[in-house]
Amino acid sequence: MLVLVAPGQGAQKPGFLVPWLDLPGVTERLTWWSAVSGLDLIHYGTKADEEEIRDTAVAQPLLVAAGLASAHALFSEGAEDYRDLLGASAGHSVGEITAAAVAGVLTDEAAMVLVRRRGLAMAEAAAQAETGMAAVLGGEQDDVVAHLTKLGLTPANVNGAGQIVAAGTAEQLAALAEDKPEGVRRVVPLKVAGAFHTDHMAPAVSALQTLMEGAPVADPRLPYVSNRDGQVVTSGSEVAQRLVAQVSNPVRWDLCMETFQKLGATAIIEVAPGGTLVGIAKRALPGVKTLALKTPDDLEAARALIAEHAVPVAGTPAE
Repeated sequence: MLVLVAPGQGAQKPGFLVPWLDLPGVTERLTWWSAVSGLDLIHYGTKADEEEIRDTAVAQPLLVAAGLASAHALFSEGAEDYRDLLGASAGHSVGEITAAAVAGVLTDEAAMVLVRRRGLAMAEAAAQAETGMAAVLGGEQDDVVAHLTKLGLTPANVNGAGQIVAAGTAEQLAALAEDKPEGVRRVVPLKVAGAFHTDHMAPAVSALQTLMEGAPVADPRLPYVSNRDGQVVTSGSEVAQRLVAQVSNPVRWDLCMETFQKLGATAIIEVAPGGTLVGIAKRALPGVKTLALKTPDDLEAARALIAEHAVPVAGTPAE
């Protein structure tokens, strides 16, 4: 059984879209999504520097566009039955919007409208106070979470495989750097604009709630695994509600991976710019084959993995 996953903010690198533009239809698709989102995605994915694409309002649409473009490239151009080859879809943080489009909950255009507004709203919320995030590597999960809570920090991303991302004020993060939880190897500050997936993002939730009230949504056409609790969500309206609330809720990627196991996952493909999530899966899901789409050179191996592991929803092996 094959799971398609989409990375979150921080996966982008300067120029990472350059090789993808050589594929038929990618430039045209990105040009259309640029018009839909009001952001020059081709410029930001090919010529912008690291500082420019670190901007939350830019990074999030860029990541969703890259994920969707690589997913379209992976499967037959224009084919609508590719969802029958997938056992589930999921995304980390903003990658959930990519996963929702892959599952058919949102159209590509709706996904780009939503992610552009999400990025702007989160950037605006982050500007209201000096906050940030830091990766906490190592230690026992329960001990780390208890220590973060004691310092007033939020375990904003519980990623599994010994990785938790703490979020809070600059003062709280400074206290964490001075007082690491027992067993923690390192605390690594992240280059993000604010404390995402915490109460500091409440203003963004309000803005997105108003937008989503009029968004066209459909029920998922394959199992959609939610960051909130790792549960499979079968209602399109509930997916939409969770996409909004998730902005200020912790990401439970550890629970998503537990669900992949329960569903019988044998392989995971991470759409562009891939690498982060398959890295976690290699440590947390031994025996599950993984592949990251970093450049078009990875497509051939990904298609071979699909041929080996994809099983239609109906339960018969893919031809």
